[in-house]
Amino acid sequence: MGFIADALARVKPSATIAVTNKARELKAAGRDVIGLGAGEPDFDTPENIKAAAVAAINEGKTKYTAVDGIPELKQAICAKFERDNGLKYEPSQVTVGTGGKQVLYNALVATINPGDEVLIPTPYWVSYPDMVLLAGGEPVIVEADKATFRITPEALEAAITPKTKWFIFNSPSNPSGAAYTRDELKALTDVLMKHPHVWVMTDDMYEHLVYDDFEFTTPAQVEPKLYDRTLTVNGVSKAYSMTGWRIGYAAGPQELIKAMAKVQSQSTSNPSSISQWAAVEALNGPQDFIPVNNDMFKGRRDLVVSMLNQSKGLKCPVPEGAFYAFPSCADCIGKTAPSGKVIENDLDFCAELLESEGVAVVPGSAFGLGPNFRVSYATSTEALTEACTRIQRFCGNLK
Repeated sequence: MGFIADALARVKPSATIAVTNKARELKAAGRDVIGLGAGEPDFDTPENIKAAAVAAINEGKTKYTAVDGIPELKQAICAKFERDNGLKYEPSQVTVGTGGKQVLYNALVATINPGDEVLIPTPYWVSYPDMVLLAGGEPVIVEADKATFRITPEALEAAITPKTKWFIFNSPSNPSGAAYTRDELKALTDVLMKHPHVWVMTDDMYEHLVYDDFEFTTPAQVEPKLYDRTLTVNGVSKAYSMTGWRIGYAAGPQELIKAMAKVQSQSTSNPSSISQWAAVEALNGPQDFIPVNNDMFKGRRDLVVSMLNQSKGLKCPVPEGAFYAFPSCADCIGKTAPSGKVIENDLDFCAELLESEGVAVVPGSAFGLGPNFRVSYATSTEALTEACTRIQRFCGNLK
């Protein structure tokens, strides 16, 4: 037996981070690379939020805090859930972590026993299955419709077993941008109501990033009877352009929240005190910049979807939210790249695109669904136009 834990052998490194790092390496070596791998807004954190962080530093709010969040932030989170989602929570039902990823991980570590199954629809955020594995559980993949990137109630029903502990739900989705309407979500919650042993972990990180009058809803809002077995996870990273500040949060049953705090107390302890005060301002302060940013994202989405659909061999549905497109490159499989390599899957497609044209995208197989690839349009219109022009050229040069 080697020195490294056996559990790590079951886990893959993050594919999105790997693509971003590869693009950075090529740039450092002098290559002209456009990176469309990172999942973070290119907008700066709003000035009022930055000012709140500076004020926290100047006022000496730089000490340890309560393990899972300062009271002021928990109150702001309670107000947010009531304002935006019609959900009432007490501060004792709220936890704050170092980003949404830690909150999700804490919940899994606090609840998973060996053999417990966690349902994860495709295409999924790369970290869900690996976090389940690290927690000692078994990820069970629920196949989505490849055209809509949504699962059906029938597929959810078929995947549930007596061992199912959690259903992880993410809408709008990373990587596809697909989002479930209230009626589509109600059809899923109707299934869950028949299985009281299954809990819901809903990742609402892209809640505010929706387009074309799409109305966001979350499971406990659509089916109030699920309230007592739902962990509603969110954060300030995406809507508030605060990815590096590392603040995620969740609300749910008090017993679960206490268990998650216990996990956090023995891992990181409290999130950054300064970031917490910035998050108070983010949630309580003006929200008027969100629709302004969304208009810019929508314009970029429309540009990217149009240009990708004009690329030979690509098909790209229109995403309802987030800032990702998830085109299929199925019609490019079997063709020969300019390097002479035959493209056998989405991994080959992305590797050859990076090598040939200097455009970094993430293979769909990393998200459990290929042959697709993820394009992040959270970058400038100029960079997106140039990147999509290169993608068109690359596809046109396939033989």
